[in-house]
Amino acid sequence: MTRTKPATRAATANEQVAEIAARRELHAAFDWFRTGEHEILARQIELLKIPAPPFHEAARAQWLMEQFIALRLEDVHLDEVGNVIGSARGDAGGAGNRMVLLSAHIDTVFHETEYEIARDDNGFGTRIAAPGASDNAAGVAALLAVASALRNKRLRHGADILLVGNVGEEGEGDLRGIRHLYASRVAANIAYALVLDGTGTDSIVTEALGSRRFEVTIHGPGGHSWQDYGRANPIAVLARAISLFEQTPIPHEPRSSINIGTIAGGTSVNTIPESAGMRVDIRSVDPEEIKRLEAALRNSIHLAVGEQLRRGGTKRDVLSLRYEVKQIGDRPAAELKPNARILAVIKAVDAHLGIRAETRRSSTDANIPLSLGREAVSIGAGGTGSGAHTLREWFDSGGRDLALKRILLAALALAE
Repeated sequence: MTRTKPATRAATANEQVAEIAARRELHAAFDWFRTGEHEILARQIELLKIPAPPFHEAARAQWLMEQFIALRLEDVHLDEVGNVIGSARGDAGGAGNRMVLLSAHIDTVFHETEYEIARDDNGFGTRIAAPGASDNAAGVAALLAVASALRNKRLRHGADILLVGNVGEEGEGDLRGIRHLYASRVAANIAYALVLDGTGTDSIVTEALGSRRFEVTIHGPGGHSWQDYGRANPIAVLARAISLFEQTPIPHEPRSSINIGTIAGGTSVNTIPESAGMRVDIRSVDPEEIKRLEAALRNSIHLAVGEQLRRGGTKRDVLSLRYEVKQIGDRPAAELKPNARILAVIKAVDAHLGIRAETRRSSTDANIPLSLGREAVSIGAGGTGSGAHTLREWFDSGGRDLALKRILLAALALAE
């Protein structure tokens, strides 16, 4: 009689993480994260010297591609939108197999690259003051550190690990780099995505904060401030529209926000401008609330223009006063399923390393895979920092090795 072999019980996430963490080669990688901090920080500073606002990331992408090549990653290349892509082949890797995505966006909010380094008593710098130092030079530095550990410590993993420095996460970039990646042929093979963004180890972003962004322009006849006084002034109309929009009720639940990020217009103090514009950011955890706030924005502009015309503007006002609202960004809201394997793995890694982290909502590259129903989280790259999206941003690398251990251990567990 033929006996059927009993089915092997699938290892739990905790058991899997414990088994990988016991490997000798992983201990060597963990040691290097601590002893190699000088090298990791040096790369981060080198990166910060290269400006990379959205749509102008080419120089930084070229630098990162050279780093990938030096680390001997396979199939290193730039894709059609400028994402830097490389692979660490797994034992079961190859075309058609599932893979783990490890990504960090390379773009910055500002053009500025001025930086300062605070030195400790031994003359070694751990604190960097620079725009983008935390968001997201810290994430890119972590990506390179993990890539270095994978290649130089000969770490075993089953699936391929796809390493990507993507463009277009900030501002008007509108997540274009990660959108393109998930619209490409490789997307079908991405089983899990670990997005490295910002600092710390105290959070796991599992909920994607939705946002919609608009560029509003009001056009008028223009003219001389004295000779043509009385003509419609687009700046004044825009100011009225802003005032009306700011009176829109914003609920605490579902949590939402509106922001006038930039305004522009005019040529001189004695000229009635021909146009004025602003850029508006609307955010909410609820897609329906975003729609309501968008309607309120459009209505505020319509009312402001209508009020100007009703005040008895000139015939030229009636013919030329107009407005346009252009959508320049749309980040989908979404949530990771509570029973997702990627979340179980991250929590198992955190339990093993003694990390206390809370799940939270934010707007990151993870918005795209989450909106497609795919497994993805965004986690910090370690260290501490503050002032993101300001010129006062800073980063301190103290304790970074804990986050690097977390990222590497999670990636290896997901790649089993």
